[in-house]
Amino acid sequence: MGSEVRTMPWWSWRPGTAAENEPDTGGEVAVQSTVRVEVPAQREPARTPAPSELPPAASCEPAAETVTLARIGKALDLLDIRFLADGGGSLLAMWERHAVLFTLEGPDDEILVMRARPHATVPPDWADRAYRIVNEWNHTRRFCKAYVGDPTERGQLPIYAELQVPLAAGAHDALLVELLDCGAAVATSFVDWLHDEGALL
Repeated sequence: MGSEVRTMPWWSWRPGTAAENEPDTGGEVAVQSTVRVEVPAQREPARTPAPSELPPAASCEPAAETVTLARIGKALDLLDIRFLADGGGSLLAMWERHAVLFTLEGPDDEILVMRARPHATVPPDWADRAYRIVNEWNHTRRFCKAYVGDPTERGQLPIYAELQVPLAAGAHDALLVELLDCGAAVATSFVDWLHDEGALL
């Protein structure tokens, strides 16, 4: 399935901003993944080999390429994730219960950012519960950090889950696809958990 690129205003996918007139969802996209989100059992630390002990890199391997928004779009196409483009350097994929922002941030656009936000928000009198539930996710789950955003103009509290990866050295296509697949899959798990086990949304 190819990407669907449209120009749209950017108002709610930066933490702490109001989310008025949220767009209609583009339909749920199934992401098949074997990403494990639970915290694993503690392992005994192993000695890290010195650089001189590491095997030399194979000269025939392709060099890692700079991660760009175009490459992110192609990787999302490979994952059959439909997305919208805002024209300002961000891509937005929509699901039934949430949306995920894919963008590059940092001084040199070297940080891959995947920021998920459920469409549902939390009333202000549930703030303590929201912080407790979000902290439970951070304490027991992998990958995405979760947090409660600043109140919207309506006084509601948005919830975010975010995964950031520094890629100044570049990345191979397979790694970029794996990172995006991980971000999308864990975002879906997080939102489903908030609706079901977390009982927050």
